[in-house]
Amino acid sequence: MKRFAIVVGGFVLAMLIPLAAEEKKPPEKLTFKSAMGVVTFDHAKHVEREKKDCKMCHESLFKQDATAPLNYKANMHKTAEAAKTACAHCHVAGGKAFESKAPNCQKCHVKK
Repeated sequence: MKRFAIVVGGFVLAMLIPLAAEEKKPPEKLTFKSAMGVVTFDHAKHVEREKKDCKMCHESLFKQDATAPLNYKANMHKTAEAAKTACAHCHVAGGKAFESKAPNCQKCHVKK
């Protein structure tokens, strides 16, 4: 019986090691509900732009969890822009990407 447990344990371990070694693939896109219209975040495009440097955004700006809330509230753009946090870390005047001000709203927010 002891020998059987060792064999089964070894088999289970042999099956789990490749799973643990697999690289987690980030989601291609994330969708967030907003009063201004649904925001579809093109994660793959951002990963490519940052040359796969996940630390650029995670954990300092966003939790590395697709289900974590962004906690954006009314007037949050101005607050984020002033502090250069969240999306406004890059999406701000003089930042790496387009400003999060009109007329750019529809680049992220889509009303159905």
